Amino acid sequence: MLGSGSPAQAAATALIEGLVRCGVADLVLSPGSRSQPLALAAAALDRAGALRVHVRVDERVAGFTALGLAVESGRPVAVVCTSGTAVANLHPAVLEAHHSGVGLIVLTADRPVELRGIGSNQTTVQPGIFGDVLRADWDVAAPVGDPGEAEEAAGLAEVAVRAAAEGPVHLNLAYREPLSGPIELSVDLVPGEPVVAEPGSGILDLEPDDATVVIAGTGAGPLAEELAVQLGAPLIAEVTSEARFGRHMVAAYREVLRGPHGAAVGRAIVLGHPTLSREVPALLQRADVETIVIRTPGVEAYDPGRRARIVDGVRVHGTPDSGAVRRWVGGWVAMSRAVLESQDPGDPAPDLSLAVGTERGVRAAFAKAELAVLRAPIDRRMLVRALWASTWPHDRLVFGASRLVREADRILPGKRIPVHSNRGLAGIDGTVSTGAGIALAARASAEPGRVGTTRVLLGDLALVHDAGALLAPLPDDVRLHVVVGNDGGGTIFDSLEVAATADPDDFARVMRTPVAVDFAALAAAGGWAYRRVTTRAELDDAMTAPEAHLLIEVPLHDADAEPPAADPEAAEPEAAGA
Repeated sequence: MLGSGSPAQAAATALIEGLVRCGVADLVLSPGSRSQPLALAAAALDRAGALRVHVRVDERVAGFTALGLAVESGRPVAVVCTSGTAVANLHPAVLEAHHSGVGLIVLTADRPVELRGIGSNQTTVQPGIFGDVLRADWDVAAPVGDPGEAEEAAGLAEVAVRAAAEGPVHLNLAYREPLSGPIELSVDLVPGEPVVAEPGSGILDLEPDDATVVIAGTGAGPLAEELAVQLGAPLIAEVTSEARFGRHMVAAYREVLRGPHGAAVGRAIVLGHPTLSREVPALLQRADVETIVIRTPGVEAYDPGRRARIVDGVRVHGTPDSGAVRRWVGGWVAMSRAVLESQDPGDPAPDLSLAVGTERGVRAAFAKAELAVLRAPIDRRMLVRALWASTWPHDRLVFGASRLVREADRILPGKRIPVHSNRGLAGIDGTVSTGAGIALAARASAEPGRVGTTRVLLGDLALVHDAGALLAPLPDDVRLHVVVGNDGGGTIFDSLEVAATADPDDFARVMRTPVAVDFAALAAAGGWAYRRVTTRAELDDAMTAPEAHLLIEVPLHDADAEPPAADPEAAEPEAAGA
């Protein structure tokens, strides 16, 4: 990279090239004046085929798009914005990245030191703006054109990528005018492989026993299932864990934990971040349960009992006794199956024997019963089952923070498919944007002809909160379907004590907060296709819809209202959503 006549442009180009050399493949940017040297350098690298650039007008949308790209690709992703309030709009995504251990490289443009603290336009205190949630934070002085500045910028890029292997980092970059100039890219630029977090040395040796359970929360991954098999243990795998599969998986774990099987637990191995039940933290707080937490690099360990043994990994010695496995694991799995069958017999399918009847009345009864199933209104269970059944390994399923993800966690069977959710802080913000980032990364890594569909399931409030994401451009070959379960506001609060104690009008206004939004018009504003689905037949048809960018609105039939929880804190409601 040669000089450009603008020290800002030369340094910015060297920095972005340095990120590419260290394995950064995607960069998300929002427009702005002070950030123009970064944006123009990124655009030049995109044209050269060395970097994928994604433009988002809203910085909050940009931050969560970058988060989704990083989650799906496993690589740190850069996000660029200008100075002032633009920086603050990245804070929600930075917080989620911190609590989930996701690599975001936040590049914020700023004024040089002589323009700070004197009331300059669009200038605030940007160094340290993200507080203590970063793996590293640099306030970089404005380049002046001295020899060696390009090398320093490239070196900073390498350090930043290494730090981002365990979470978000921030480079606050001061630039003086002229802010941009001609760009000459390095002729020897070769995109590199990403730096991965170094594994820790704290490996714990374990032997199988008949009182162990393995608990998998968000981010656990397939390792949890492997460990459960090696230890001969039941697998409690939340629906967002990507470990909800295999013969050891216990779907109705809440009910089983409340019974004699749960009382017999003596050791719990925890991977990822469990957030979807009260029963899991209650188990880990018991004095008679040894808790071992396998830490996720860069993430706060999940330790509700404040006495867990935190390790970098475990190594299993020996093989579990087959008879003990049949008794211990088999008991959990059988109880789970019995619970699910007793709670929900499934869809009211017609008696198939009537279909082959010879009498006209018998066949008519079958046809009537079959039609009733197809016309059945959609409740939460039907909706989550349909999405689960329609998702395959080449697809992606993204859950928003709502009642729907909890319903899915209660009832869905095992299936090895890619599932994502922002459970670091379990906020409703940025859900569609995160899904878009995941869809973009999935498209980039897919084999030719194997680009699947990314489906985002969320509540009506969560969609409204991230409505700007529907206005962001998406390539035609990226398949993103957003499914909104519309039940008229934050009905998750209906299950809390407040629903029984608050004035009904006040509760509706300040807790449920229903919104009157024309989702068809919202979809049209962003150029999305739209479907309104009210029956089982329409839902099944929508799951195989050919449109690339589709918003599916599902008015929910509330046939499964929950009783108020005794402890409003214990229920851990999401901020809002369906």
